[in-house]
Amino acid sequence: MNELSEFQSRSQESLEKIEIELLLQGIYAWCGYDYRGYSYNSIKRRIWHRIHAEGLTSISGLQEKVLHDPYYLKRLLGDFSINVTEMFRNPSFFLDFREKVVPMLRTYPTIRIWHAGCSTGEEVYSMAILLQEEGIYDKTKIYATDINSEVLKAAKTGLFPLDAMRKYTNNYIKGGGRRAFSDYYKATAQGVKFHSSLTKNVIFAQHNLVTDQSFNEFNVILCRNVLIYFNKPLQEQVHELFYRSLGTFGVLGLGESETLTNMKQAGCYEEIAGYQKLYRKIK
Repeated sequence: MNELSEFQSRSQESLEKIEIELLLQGIYAWCGYDYRGYSYNSIKRRIWHRIHAEGLTSISGLQEKVLHDPYYLKRLLGDFSINVTEMFRNPSFFLDFREKVVPMLRTYPTIRIWHAGCSTGEEVYSMAILLQEEGIYDKTKIYATDINSEVLKAAKTGLFPLDAMRKYTNNYIKGGGRRAFSDYYKATAQGVKFHSSLTKNVIFAQHNLVTDQSFNEFNVILCRNVLIYFNKPLQEQVHELFYRSLGTFGVLGLGESETLTNMKQAGCYEEIAGYQKLYRKIK
């Protein structure tokens, strides 16, 4: 590559970054949704996916559409949401939760759990099943939040694809499940519908981890496989939110690729199950 080609390549990358920054700033200023602290490479991929899906050719072209047409905005925000999930995802996490966290929760008169970034609700239903089997669901209130109102609507229905049940059943068994997994749902024409008893103590609500504040004190906060999409300053900000929201000896659960290491709040926790990213707040 000659010097001119190298210059043009660097210039194109710089221009692309400026356009992305302007798009994200415009969305924040116009709508209040703040994606400026998300991982740059992740957000860039999602922007270009939407550009191609809409038949556009540039980031600036997408910005014009997004700021003037709410349907374009809705579709782009949907792309920005992280909705990759499954029931009893990483089963060993749920097994450790049963064995190492539940005994502590049994000692509490009431339990408050926050599923932050709950997506379409698979892990919320998983936790409800676990708590029912451990006999502590009736004294528990689960707050399931996400930035995306559409995935929250899906979560409330309790409907999931039939073809996912084999994998979910295997996860459930590996996670220490004590019954037949099929006891918790019935097949319908629309898919598999989980029993409404699993959500009788669940509150689904919209919440933005980037811009919204703490809204309660919790015994457990689960935010798994969300922070990996944030840059370091935003991860620090969200960890501060979680720290303020946890009561003393409260439990924080992260995803397998996430960690408290190098976070300023790290010294305020001790590991319950380090490999499974379960931590207890100690100060």
